[in-house]
Amino acid sequence: MDFELKTLSTATAANLAVDALLVLVPDEPGKDPADPLTDLIASAIRAGDLEEGPGKALACYRAAGIKAPRVVLVRSGNAEPAAIRKAVAGAMAHLKHPGVKKAALVLSLLPNPARVLRAAMSGCTEATYSYTTTKPSAKARTLEKLVIGVDAVADAKPEFDHARAQVVGVEFAKEWANRPANHATPAMLADAARKLGQKPRIRTEVLGPKQVEALGMGAFLAVAKGSAEPLRFIVMHYSGGDKATAPVVLVGKGITFDTGGISIKPAPEMDEMKFDMGGAASVLGTFAALAELQPAVNVVGVIPACENMPDGQAVKPGDVVRSMSGQTIEILNTDAEGRLILCDALTYAARFKPRSVVDVATLTGACVIALGGVRSGLFSARDDLASALQQAGESALDPCWRMPLDDEYADGLKSNFADMGNVAGRAAGAITAAKFLQKFATELPWAHLDIAGTAWKSGAAKGSTGRPVPLLLQYVVDVASSEKGDNPKPRVSNRSRRSS
Repeated sequence: MDFELKTLSTATAANLAVDALLVLVPDEPGKDPADPLTDLIASAIRAGDLEEGPGKALACYRAAGIKAPRVVLVRSGNAEPAAIRKAVAGAMAHLKHPGVKKAALVLSLLPNPARVLRAAMSGCTEATYSYTTTKPSAKARTLEKLVIGVDAVADAKPEFDHARAQVVGVEFAKEWANRPANHATPAMLADAARKLGQKPRIRTEVLGPKQVEALGMGAFLAVAKGSAEPLRFIVMHYSGGDKATAPVVLVGKGITFDTGGISIKPAPEMDEMKFDMGGAASVLGTFAALAELQPAVNVVGVIPACENMPDGQAVKPGDVVRSMSGQTIEILNTDAEGRLILCDALTYAARFKPRSVVDVATLTGACVIALGGVRSGLFSARDDLASALQQAGESALDPCWRMPLDDEYADGLKSNFADMGNVAGRAAGAITAAKFLQKFATELPWAHLDIAGTAWKSGAAKGSTGRPVPLLLQYVVDVASSEKGDNPKPRVSNRSRRSS
């Protein structure tokens, strides 16, 4: 979808040649000079047809004096970003019509349009997104262009640019996470990364099994052994900052399908294990967004990609493998494979001398039990890094929640036959998984995001959410701002599953 930012008053919006107008109406719209759109809003409120409350909507057709044939008036509630996103997403149902190819989203009546612009664009694209790659019968998005109407383009331009980049990144992540495993193999993920590497400031390297073996990544190799699909180790570089500036490193878990290996999963809902590369998809999506936004910062993306399958060559419970760090691991459960590929990736990340390392993984069902699908789990021993990620999540409406990392949680990882086991007991499973990863990041400014509850939805709305691309992009942009010495932007408050 194409976006255009434009200064629009109610009078100019009434004369705009579009197929539909979507107008956000605050509880107190103000007293603008009379024009057909203002009159329509006032009449609807007087008649009680446009109720108060976020998301309350009134659809009109061929309203007098308004050029657009369809007008949807939507209440913005308190005009906070979360309310705006919800209101816009709901109202877009009125515009899902083949004849609506160009629409305008009018934010000019709100007290601070720039502040909610990202939320509004996010709500629009979420509501109109359609996956079609392996479903030719699906109705593709018909809305081709959206004009965003604000009171002052100059004030809103930075947020507009960020929002447009975020949309690109989220939809890129959704596309790859939604694809079935036979349409998103490790090799195919590597090809997607190579294509991103053709964009300005991005360079991509892809390592195969022999190169990974030469690096000594025994944990990663162990997981990949049972699959006919060869592993890929993807390294992406976005060079937007000074060469001497330490990069942010984003590490994404890329298990393109997870059967559980020899410790095989139950059959119900196993199809959703195609989403087990949600961390990898989010890193790819963040790089797609960086290519659009071009911030002045250096970022490295590291994606270990493979399948976890129960072939005759597959690693067995009780096997001991040597990681790239030299530490040995007793594999007590082959379904705790995500941490095995990530531990080698974290060791590899240290070579970049990073300012921070954030790994992103659909790691534990325990995190779903703890936090559900609202907040991602955040683990870090660094207060500054944890705070920066939490603030970025709040600002981006992609929240996370910091979890503990007390040393006692690692006791269950002790092994009689290796430096550590890959699982502890059932209790506090998300934390013990993070403690495992921490053993490979002791010298790094490291944080871990467990997105098992937030990366996708089940049921009738089954599909990728594209999270945490908004959080990661905001964090990287904040780092770029801090390196430039800019004052941090005011923060937007938004207070209000499954695999291993």
